[in-house]
Amino acid sequence: MQRYFIEVFYNGANYSGFQIQQNANSIQAEIEKALKIFFKEDFFLTGSSRTDAGVHALSNFFHFESEAVALLDILMLNRSVYNLNAILPEDIVVKRIFQVSPDAHCRFDAISREYKYHIYKNKDPFQADRAYYYPFKLDIELLQQAAAIVSNYKDFTSFSKRNTQVSNFQCSIIKSNWVLEKKLVIYNVQANRFLRGMVRGLVGTMLKVGTGKISVDHFVRIIEAKDCSLADFAVPPQGLFLVQIQY
Repeated sequence: MQRYFIEVFYNGANYSGFQIQQNANSIQAEIEKALKIFFKEDFFLTGSSRTDAGVHALSNFFHFESEAVALLDILMLNRSVYNLNAILPEDIVVKRIFQVSPDAHCRFDAISREYKYHIYKNKDPFQADRAYYYPFKLDIELLQQAAAIVSNYKDFTSFSKRNTQVSNFQCSIIKSNWVLEKKLVIYNVQANRFLRGMVRGLVGTMLKVGTGKISVDHFVRIIEAKDCSLADFAVPPQGLFLVQIQY
């Protein structure tokens, strides 16, 4: 049986998260349902990266195996993307479906993942479900200092929520910086892997640095303490975007 990757992007505001959950609506459940309607067979998707309730993605992946899809040529496969998007809700879009090797794995074969967290400082109804309204004065230089420090560390125990099922808290940070884009203040971070709640924990804690509530040295102590009770995970999910996954 052939294996395929399916790339999707979505607005996560109306969903409990990326992966299937009991008694809750998820991105995976909607895509499996659309695939079944179109191809007339059951689909069991494996996800590449979890996103929490309310979190968005510009690119995320599933993989699956299917006899029905294997019967299609490239032209028909491209047409099936159009048809699937006609079935799916407006806030979920299939970008492409493509064949991969039988042992390819969309989660374990990923080299890196990149996230952005969007903040807007002036009230804007068109940003409300896609960014965090934070109307407080921010020192961008202090934010950049904190972001640069993140790249110096490997152990992010302090930025992993409790009750997470991982064997270690080691992450290799590839990129960590703050940028200004039009009316947005954006934290951009790329790493080989991320822990549960890690990006939101980093953002919430760095915002304390940017507003002068804690110093850069205090931020360093939080990282080195390896104690998640010291970090601030309170920033809302709608500002967070999974931007890309590299294989």
